[in-house]
Order: sequence, then structure tokens, then C-alpha cells
Amino acid sequence: MTIAAILLAAGESSRMGQPKPLLPWDGKTLVEYQVMSLLDGGTDEVFVVTGKSDTEVAPVVAALGHAHRVHNPGYAHGKTTSVRAGVQALPDDAEAIVLLAVDQPRPAWVVKRVLESHLSSGAPITSPRFQGHGGHPLVFDGTLRDELVAVSEEKQGIREVFQRHQARMNSVVFDSEIVRLDLNTPEAYEAALNQYAVLSAEPS
Repeated sequence: MTIAAILLAAGESSRMGQPKPLLPWDGKTLVEYQVMSLLDGGTDEVFVVTGKSDTEVAPVVAALGHAHRVHNPGYAHGKTTSVRAGVQALPDDAEAIVLLAVDQPRPAWVVKRVLESHLSSGAPITSPRFQGHGGHPLVFDGTLRDELVAVSEEKQGIREVFQRHQARMNSVVFDSEIVRLDLNTPEAYEAALNQYAVLSAEPS
């Protein structure tokens, strides 16, 4: 059995003005940080879905152990195309699927806590939450693979899968907004750089 992660890194980074996967983060690039966090948090393999910045990102991923680059040529048609590309690349024995975007930096302890809760819950989907709002990473049972491959922009994407299994979802409540952090703009990135040491600290 394999615990696999899909790291979505195929966006156009139009608001950021530069490729998000290659932004400096904690002494490395953001894509390197995220891959290492996912592996340290308990996943066995990370499948990095690339798009517009594939030429620049691919060699960075290739240099990382247990990381695999999955190029999505249809990235411009929406995030669901990258979800599908990532799921289709997973090994057949994937027991759990961790889904995270490259612009949602998460320390390993957050990944570990969400993943461990999922594996012990028996739930089809696990979502971290902060103050009543959902966060990331998300974890899906491997049996939902076909449903994830079928997501589309027209059918609300991942939300459709959520709604189908809402009654049995597992929630992990966090006291930190770290599970909601998103780097969408240069301003958000700069603010996160200044706050991350505090936000990412594991509770004692």
C-alpha cells in the first residue's frame, strides 16, 4: 500500500508575476519545501503536476527523492485538469491520496496530523478546519480515485466529490490559520514570509 501525494504546481501564477513553485521559501524553493513537508509528514511518493512553468520546475523536481513530475499540457483549462493528471499518475495501490497546492505551504506536522487522523478514521475524505472554514491538505481514500479522475470545471470540481460524501467526512480542527494560508498575490507572499515562523510552529 502506498500513501501518495499530489502537489498541484501547474497554475499560470498570473497574479504573482513569477512562477510560484520557484519562489524562495525557508531556504529553498517553494516546490522543494512542499515536497519535503509531504514526505516528512508521512507520504511515500509525491506527484508534482506542472504546467506553464514546466521547463523551469521539472529539473528541480527531478533532483528530489520520491518526487515525480507529471506535466499537464491542459493546465490552462482549469485546476481540475491538474487534479485528473495527478490522480492518473498514481500507483494502483494508493491507499490514501493527499492533495495540496504548491502555493499553500504547510509544515510537516500539519500534513502528519491530517493524514494520521484520516487513516484512523475510516472516512472517505478528511479536511482540516479553522474557525469553521475548510483548509488544506485534503486527504481522500484510494477508493475515490475514479471519482477524482471524473472531476471537471463544469461539475464544481472537487466540491462535487465533497458533497457526495459529506455525511461521512472527517474533520480535523486546528487552532492555527496555517491550514488556510494561501499565497495568491505578491502582498500575500510577503506577509506570509514574515508570519510563517509563528504560524507554522507546532503546538507544544
